Parts: sequence; structure tokens; C-alpha cells
Amino acid sequence: MKDFIRILLVTSDDQYQAWFDEAHLVYVLQRVLPGVTIEFDRVSNPSVTCPRSPHVLLLHHQPAEPSSTQRLADVAGRWPDVPILGLFAAEHGRRPQLVNGVPTELNDFVLCPVDGDELALRIGRIFIAGRNSTPYGIGRAQRVRIESLVGESLIFQAQVEKIPLFADVDATVLLQGETGTGKEVFARAIHYSSARKDHAFIPINCAALPDQLFENELFGHVKGAYTSAASEQGGLVLEAEGGTLFLDEVDALNPYAQAKLLRFVQYREYRPLGCSRTKLANVRIIAASNHDLRQAVTERQFREDLFHRLNVLAMVVPPLRERVEDIPLLADRFLQRFRRADGQGPRRLSEDAIQKLIAYAWPGNVRELESTLQRAVVMCGSATIQAQDIECAGEAPKTPCLDGSLRAAKTSATMDVERAYLVKTLVTFRGNVTHAAKAAGKERRSFQRLLRKYGIDREAYQNDPTGSSRDCPPPFETPFDGRA
Repeated sequence: MKDFIRILLVTSDDQYQAWFDEAHLVYVLQRVLPGVTIEFDRVSNPSVTCPRSPHVLLLHHQPAEPSSTQRLADVAGRWPDVPILGLFAAEHGRRPQLVNGVPTELNDFVLCPVDGDELALRIGRIFIAGRNSTPYGIGRAQRVRIESLVGESLIFQAQVEKIPLFADVDATVLLQGETGTGKEVFARAIHYSSARKDHAFIPINCAALPDQLFENELFGHVKGAYTSAASEQGGLVLEAEGGTLFLDEVDALNPYAQAKLLRFVQYREYRPLGCSRTKLANVRIIAASNHDLRQAVTERQFREDLFHRLNVLAMVVPPLRERVEDIPLLADRFLQRFRRADGQGPRRLSEDAIQKLIAYAWPGNVRELESTLQRAVVMCGSATIQAQDIECAGEAPKTPCLDGSLRAAKTSATMDVERAYLVKTLVTFRGNVTHAAKAAGKERRSFQRLLRKYGIDREAYQNDPTGSSRDCPPPFETPFDGRA
């Protein structure tokens, strides 16, 4: 690999710093590509200004600017062998193949305003792999096909999009999210999409390890290391050699274990108990936490230096209540999985059953939904699961997060209600914004602003997952009075 990478941004927007943070991009790239020197140039007209040939081209496409299309074609023609990454306005990013004038050689694209972390990962991926022969290198064909990664919501797909990016580099990953959201599923997806896929994926539940056994379980011991050590035993690090070590609930480690883990994460060096020699491990580390580690650092419950070592690449797996539009898809997947081996049992969920699932808070997230559907399949005596067949734990009402100030709790509760209402209305009217806005008592434009606010894609509801009629009444009796 080259020991330096030259990046060229081509844009005529003098205010580009409003949507592009050059310093942050360089900082993240230095972590993604350790030991590689980063050189960055920006030009508005490369035909006049002649910088040195870049290794990666960033082309800012502005559809409203007449000369933009020609500039893209000129740049692509000037450096035909240089990987190209397009920067698109958000409204054009969903279907880039329809944007006139985009070079067919385009390797990848991101949306503006640019997420510096995501862009750095994509640049690193292109730089490492070289030019991909398929346009739009992060296309659906390259995404991981993991059965458990079910969901079409924007907030969920934003995390799924990171899997091939994280898989193509070997940096440490920190997954954060509530219990039951599927952090280990994402960790496995990253591992089995990476070059380490033919080696072991070793999960460790840090919360289940007694404090005095952490070193022994992780690093192993030699014969005679302690009284009952009758023979040499390799630890989990040795089992994961060449593969991935998944540290689940890493926030549960005590200060001593955190200190031991810090050196291992930083240098991949360890010493089995009783051994006088240091060993070097060839493993990738993915860590997960149910709690906000940054907050734990603030509260002095977690080492700041260890947090930064783990948080090279970050992913936050959203709770189920923030992606309720995925509940019908997940429920159907679980229903098909738990049907009897002879094909007998319920085949679908009724609309009332779907609505009951959507209305519930799911404190246990996807794991709780899975258990609930398995129980419903057993209890249901017909071909269709009805609402009464679904027993949610305690039938608890959907409650907002009560942490923090009263104002924060009220804001959280309001946002939960608004989002749930929007999703239910779109489900009822199969993604028809005009009908949904009318039922909500809002102007169409105001309703669309709310959809954008919560990252809800109406197209996900155009094929009604509940089988309901277009002429169904609105899901609530009173108009929606949320504020845009």
C-alpha cells in the first residue's frame, strides 16, 4: 500500500466548509489508515488549476448549476484511472443513477451535508481495494445478507450501510445500543463480511466474567501458574487468532480489567498468567455496550483512554421503538420462522395484531418481539394471529424515557407520540401522504416536514404490510396536533 494518499475535492461552492469538514476528515482517515500520510487539495476548476494527480477524487455535484455536469465529465476524463466518489445533494442521493451527467465510472457516493466519519471509511475502502469495476461500489449486491438484519427504516439502514465499510478495514469497532437491539448480530455481520470470515468469531460476555477470572479467561495460563493449574490452557484470545474477538457488555469491566484490556487493545500484546514472555495476537476487536460509554467516562465509571481506543469506528444500533415501521417486517419474519415443521399453524397477523405490536414500547427490543411472536404462534389456534393472541410483557403502555430534566422527558414523550402517529397513519393509507396529511389535520407540506424530521420514508409503506384497505379510517379519532 502507498504510504500516502492524495485526495482532491472538486467544488465551485466557496462555502463548502458549511457541509464539508476537511480537518475532521483527515483526522478520521489517519485512524482508518494508520501510518498513511494524508494530503488534501481543493480546486474549483481543475482545467485551470493543475494539482498533482490524486489517488481519490471527490466530486461535488450541484444539479442547479449549469456547468456542474460538464465539470464532472471533464474531471472524470482527465483522470480516468482515479477512483471517484460523488457528493450529492440529499434529494438526489436516493437514486443517483437518474441524475443526468453523473459519470458511469463513479465508485461510490455520499449525501451532503457530508458525514465525515462515513466519508473517511468510504475513502479508506476505495483506497485499499482499488477501483471497483461495478458503479456505486456500496450497492445492494455487496451488502451483507444476514437473515437477522431485517428492516427498511432509514435509521436502521443507516447502520446497515456501515457494515461493508467497517468490514473492509481492521480498526476496532464500538457498538452501542440497548439490550436486545441486535448488537451481536451486527458484530457477526461485520466479521463474516471481512477478510477474517474464515477464522473464528469469539464472543465474550464481560458481565458474566468474575473479576478474578478475567485475565485467565482472556489470556489463558501456563502450567503451574496457580495451585489448580495442572496444565497449560490457552485463553479466548488464542481461540480468536486470525478472527474477531467480540467483547459484549464491555462497560461491566472493573478498573483492573479495563487497565489490562487497554494495553491489549492498543498493542495486541498479552501475557498468559504465569508466563514470562509477551505474546502478540492477530485479532480484530469489536466491543459492545448497553450504556452510553461517553457518559460512563464523564461519571468516571470507564477509562477515557480505553474508550477512545475502542471508539475508532462507532455504530449505534437503534431501539425498536425508534424504528416501529420495521415491526411488521420483523413480525412476519419471526412468524415464518416459528411455524411448525409440518407447515401448520398461523400464516399471517391481522391488522389489529400489527397495530398492537406497533403501539407497544418493546423495552426488550427485537429480542422481546421475537419471544412474543414465538409465544403467539404456540397460543394461536387459527391461520391468523389476532390481537388477543399477543401477550406483551405486562401489557405495559408505551412510556417515555424519564431520565434527565422534566423538559427532556416531555420532549422525548412528544417525539415518541409524533413518530408513532406518523407511522400508523402511513400504514393505514399505504404511504399516501395526501390522505395521511388530511387524516392528521395538517397541510401536506407540513406533514412532509414531519416525515423528514423523523427520517420516515413514505415509500416503505406503499406496499401495505398489514393487508389493510386504502379506505380504512384514520388510526386515531382526533387530528394530529403535533408541531412541524
